[in-house]
Amino acid sequence: MKTKLIAIAALVLLAAACSSESEVINPDELVPVKVHVNEFSISMSGFNDGPAKTRADDAASYAGVDVLQLAIYDADGKAVVDVKRIKGDGSYTSFGDFTCQLPVGNYTMVALGYAHYDGDVFTLTSPTEAAYTSERPRETFSKVQSVQVTNSDAVDIDVTLDRISAKLEIKSTDNRPAGIDKIRTTFAKGGKSFNPSTGLALTDGGFTQTNSPSAAVGSTINVGSMPLLYTDEETMDITIEVLDAGDNVLFTKVVPNVPFKRNNITTVSGPIFTAGSSAFGFKLNTTWGPGYNVTF
Repeated sequence: MKTKLIAIAALVLLAAACSSESEVINPDELVPVKVHVNEFSISMSGFNDGPAKTRADDAASYAGVDVLQLAIYDADGKAVVDVKRIKGDGSYTSFGDFTCQLPVGNYTMVALGYAHYDGDVFTLTSPTEAAYTSERPRETFSKVQSVQVTNSDAVDIDVTLDRISAKLEIKSTDNRPAGIDKIRTTFAKGGKSFNPSTGLALTDGGFTQTNSPSAAVGSTINVGSMPLLYTDEETMDITIEVLDAGDNVLFTKVVPNVPFKRNNITTVSGPIFTAGSSAFGFKLNTTWGPGYNVTF
């Protein structure tokens, strides 16, 4: 059950501040900088589908993002602004609007949007390093750009975030029997940390996550994951394990050579709760950017 984060106070470092409303620390030296996280850019391009199609969703209305994080780094790489905005916590006037005070200088701005569930831990370290240090990565949007404050004139910035996640959907073609409590998925590649500037994973050793299916006994299941890829397109083996309440492995399926692409869905479907598997096949899935269907 998704729960909202408690409100997180803005971190104020060096000579800068950022909040829902402008905070003037020194009006003789600081210049107002307004950042508007305008929308999320969601590319609809496929592998062989011609020109990309793009739609944009407003930051406040897109249900897949609970947190907006804005960080601004000075020329020495030190964070002078680091603020998390939590959707629905009531501490802001507009979810996507930030107002900061910065001295004249050159800066690097990192804007992130991501989902958050109870128990998640996310850390932004620099414009080139961020990580989910809890069990799994979540749907993530990112944008890094330069900001110049050259005089006392106010600076207004519109920023559009791009989805950097891929998505895996595991769908069973057989029904969930009694005694099945968890689905454990192991990715042979990809990772949970990433470079916000490139949107690519920092490691390629893979990771494991466990889902508790919400489908009732006697129904087919559908569980999702949001891997971060080391390259824009990656092919990897996926191991699916069916567990009981005591984490004993009841069934194991290994799906080899599963293709992934950032901002695309790969759907893996087949009999999860029975022995044996069918032949593999690939076809396009038109949700998000057209992705892959893998049948086993």
